[in-house]
Amino acid sequence: MADTTNQLRVRLVTPERILADLMADAVELPAKSGYLEVLYGHAPLLAELGAGDVTLHGGVAGEQRFNVAWGFVEVLPERVTILADSALKPEEIDTALAQQKLEQGHKLWNEAGDDPAKYEHANDVIDKAEARLASAARKA
Repeated sequence: MADTTNQLRVRLVTPERILADLMADAVELPAKSGYLEVLYGHAPLLAELGAGDVTLHGGVAGEQRFNVAWGFVEVLPERVTILADSALKPEEIDTALAQQKLEQGHKLWNEAGDDPAKYEHANDVIDKAEARLASAARKA
């Protein structure tokens, strides 16, 4: 049996399914204000997720990566719980759909006019599509 001393229990959950429930040495994740890395013993933290990749390092399963978009992460000294609006393994990403979403986001941005809420929505669509495309490109 593997030694799980100084490892984090990581749980990645979406409204549809549980993608991960395992032990890891470290977790990288996309907070709304930028990427952060969590190690065993991290101070408690609650943060909003952005769009990007969650990468689990170490543990029995080795390195694993999941593309997430929006949600929240709760960090405790021995546990990380990621509640994502959507999450996919890189091999599950439909690149044609992501490209369509990217084009749609650019169209929304161009049509936003003087409405800051429309710009924010367009940027969210663009961020999610770009993160999906980047994650899919790294799966090979």
